Amino acid sequence: MSEKSPNENVPNESDQPSAEVRALDRLVGTWKVTGGAEGTVRYEWMPGRYFLLQHVDLTQFGEPVTGIEVIGKLRPFGEPAGEDVMSRYYDSLGNTLDYVYELTGDKLTIWGGAKGSPAYFEGTFSRDGDALTGEWVYPGGGGYRSAMTRI
Repeated sequence: MSEKSPNENVPNESDQPSAEVRALDRLVGTWKVTGGAEGTVRYEWMPGRYFLLQHVDLTQFGEPVTGIEVIGKLRPFGEPAGEDVMSRYYDSLGNTLDYVYELTGDKLTIWGGAKGSPAYFEGTFSRDGDALTGEWVYPGGGGYRSAMTRI
């Protein structure tokens, strides 16, 4: 088995964050969230712009939910970046949740777990990009409406 130096995984000067990750730039900023969860979320780029960070401060089902999500393409040691835009969410209750993001035009889809999962969010950005409205759908008919407005 050949071992690779961690430096072999460092991007060279011609590497750039993918177009799929760069498209999420429209999320950068602070948003007021209403619907099944209420509060604020804030998105910011990690230096290098390969990963988008989401800071979560919400109340859902009467309980406070705080956490952080790291969104980008996976690139394990010695391998090229993956195809999908993945994320891992960590919250103050000890949960770690995985998601897949896909932005096509003004439509944002976030699958819970794997792409194509029956648990997903589907929303549409307003023409000016300062609102995102949609719905979380859960297997068995659950879910809730959700709206974000840039503040």
